[in-house]
Amino acid sequence: MPRDRFFISGERAVGDRVGLAADDARKIVTVLRARSGDQLQIVDGVGAAFAARLAVEDNAVYALLERRLVPVRTESAARIVIAQAIPKGQKMDFIVEKATELGAAAIVPLRSARVIGDRTGENKRERWQRIAKSAAAQCGRSAVPSIEPIADWVELRAAFGAYQRVYVAWEGAAAVPLRERFEAEAAALSSVLIAIGPEGGFSAEEIGAAEAAGAVPLSLGSRILRTETAALAILVALLYARAEM
Repeated sequence: MPRDRFFISGERAVGDRVGLAADDARKIVTVLRARSGDQLQIVDGVGAAFAARLAVEDNAVYALLERRLVPVRTESAARIVIAQAIPKGQKMDFIVEKATELGAAAIVPLRSARVIGDRTGENKRERWQRIAKSAAAQCGRSAVPSIEPIADWVELRAAFGAYQRVYVAWEGAAAVPLRERFEAEAAALSSVLIAIGPEGGFSAEEIGAAEAAGAVPLSLGSRILRTETAALAILVALLYARAEM
């Protein structure tokens, strides 16, 4: 079975001839050194996977969908969304890539009170979406996490009601181990929002407002984790408790 996997939009069928996006075409030709006749996997916009044959024509790259592949479950049964306060530098690239590998359904770049710079993250959403797409293809997912528009804390709180459970990582939370917390409720959850603060953490006012809106503060133990570590630690613990890892 071909291992190289690429995503296309729309619902497709066996026999379709589809064009690959420019960034995918460049990777196929210049990185993978693929040529016409080589095989690859194509995943359409509804998650159907196909074995396909490559056709390289001038500057365009196409794939002929030859047969539908037996579905392999790669997505969590729960919709898990990470709201990540935007860190300095390139740390968000790392968070997006690893959260995608671990199965996050979406990532919300967040501007909380202690995010440095009120325009942090501007014009980076497309870059983060490309990183998510590449990571999803590399790890064999059947869906690409969406990178949502940048939200502030008020906007995020207004969306709490769309989730069965909202967790907020906070160093001041009651010292309940993640294992104990998640073993009690993780298996029954169908939608989860995990909110992670910036390098300076969430303010007491932000935590108070989050709790008033129904969020559960989470302790990550006796050590203070970096912002780029926290979401991944919670995501792994949650999936482990759900027997999905």
